[in-house]
Amino acid sequence: MKTEPLFRDDATLRSCTASVLSAGPEGIVLDRTVFYAQGGGQPGDTGRLLMPDGSAVAVIDTVKGEGGTILHRVAPGTPLPEIGAEVRAEIDWERRYRLMRMHTALHLLCSLLPGTAVTGGSIGDGKGRLDFDLPEPPDKERLNAALASLVAEDHPVGTLWITEEELDANPGLVRTLSVKPPRGTGRVRLVRIGPEATPIDLQPCGGTHVGSTREVGRVTVVKIENKGRQNRRIALALEG
Repeated sequence: MKTEPLFRDDATLRSCTASVLSAGPEGIVLDRTVFYAQGGGQPGDTGRLLMPDGSAVAVIDTVKGEGGTILHRVAPGTPLPEIGAEVRAEIDWERRYRLMRMHTALHLLCSLLPGTAVTGGSIGDGKGRLDFDLPEPPDKERLNAALASLVAEDHPVGTLWITEEELDANPGLVRTLSVKPPRGTGRVRLVRIGPEATPIDLQPCGGTHVGSTREVGRVTVVKIENKGRQNRRIALALEG
């Protein structure tokens, strides 16, 4: 009993029909969903499930369950659907899209500090940050100018899959020290920004992203902080 993650192949899907596999205090499990489950620093989606009788159940968070399931969490005391019921799952698209824009912006930030390990990170609604293993803080204005250029150049954003053996042969693809790519299925999903032959950024990622860098919009480095002898925290914010 697994949940088919429709968002993995198409992050622009806003809704889908699905069947209820289980429902309990821990959450509602569907056979397929557009709701992204929290992971890799990206929050889980919120939204609603439309029931067969026309009522709506608010989804307040989405997390990973056991055995490849995805749990749609609802508030305590919420009436739960029956197993086998057909529902329509609808995400809060405006929130999700801001998270997608920020997630892609953080990948662009990574590309501006090549060869530098990422020691931590967080993606929020309209804001986000990455921690880098750096002896000295980078120049804030240079980063802002470079981010603006990458956004304006409208580079494509896409995904591809490689085997775990290919990842082992290319350890430099893994930028994050705190989050490791999931293993066990035999393959790993990569997010690529830029052309296939000369990508601007290429690294394992299971999150949702916009289709091109222009969609990120205006993004600004708002703060660079020292969080240790060689740990620099760079915070970004979206405008609009």
